[in-house]
Amino acid sequence: MSTQTETARRRPVLLTVAVVIVYVSALANVAVGVVVMLSRYDVPEDSVLPVTLLGAAIVLLGLLIIAIASGLARGSHLSRVLITVYVALLAVGHVATIVSSDAWDWGSIVQLLAELFVVAVVWLPPGARHFTRAEPAVSPT
Repeated sequence: MSTQTETARRRPVLLTVAVVIVYVSALANVAVGVVVMLSRYDVPEDSVLPVTLLGAAIVLLGLLIIAIASGLARGSHLSRVLITVYVALLAVGHVATIVSSDAWDWGSIVQLLAELFVVAVVWLPPGARHFTRAEPAVSPT
């Protein structure tokens, strides 16, 4: 492999930081989902199923985000679009939390800034260059 090809495939440091942030966020989602599922023992009997399903959905979403983080690390265009859509949905939730609650303002602001950093890194240079498609090799005929 030539040095030019190796340089072109090297992932930018900021993109690596963004991928780590996505992994940490995804693992936190899995942990929160498990805690939500365990909280079913503290709710009324008619709420056990909805709480359990909510916890399972949070865990599955966390696992999906782990897959997206892996795709970002490899330069997947689909992962870049999916993380952007995911962050857009989360941003709405964070803004709603900031507007409606005083207790969670700082946590929501920090999470929102980290998520916006991730989106900026995957769409702006030099991180965006990692997602450019390689030209197919032309075989001499």
